[in-house]
Amino acid sequence: MEYLGIDLSCAVGSLRHGQLPEKDCLLPLISKLLGYAIVAASTTVKLPQIMKILKHQSVRGLSMISFELEVIGYTIALAYCLHKGLPFSAYGELLFLLIQALVLVAIIYYYSRPLHAITWIRALLYCAVAPTVLAGQIDPLLFEALYASQHAIFLFARIPQIWQNFSSKWLLISSLVMNKWFFHCILHVDYLTLTT
Repeated sequence: MEYLGIDLSCAVGSLRHGQLPEKDCLLPLISKLLGYAIVAASTTVKLPQIMKILKHQSVRGLSMISFELEVIGYTIALAYCLHKGLPFSAYGELLFLLIQALVLVAIIYYYSRPLHAITWIRALLYCAVAPTVLAGQIDPLLFEALYASQHAIFLFARIPQIWQNFSSKWLLISSLVMNKWFFHCILHVDYLTLTT
């Protein structure tokens, strides 16, 4: 009995006999369920920030480069998971976080008009390279290096935003939940990558 890639037969069989499922049966089941819970929760992580920007029609206090780097990090992580053939429960949150990050970047571009030529160049470069990376059509050694660099990319994505907040004295209320879920999602993907 399989549902959404989760094999329930060993757990159901044990429960029918009045026994608790064995550790070898229970741990993968819990891991899958946790993975799908994280995927479900990730679908709305950035929505409060998106709604706040749209409500105020302002991106004051936001660092454009921070959000662009975040998109790059999510793209690399998602491409790696797709390339390695990991189950959706192991990387699904990256898909939804990438979509939301792309929406945020588009909104930031919209409210930051007129855009400088370098911003257009960065956007076009991403649009040219991202499909190749997502398709896994790059050298395997380069792919591993990109995946290894994603944590540094996420770290460096935070620095421009911190500097922006510090220098402008404008503190946009960033969702604490977003940062908490981001941390859990990265740990979840790394754990499943190591155990798969």
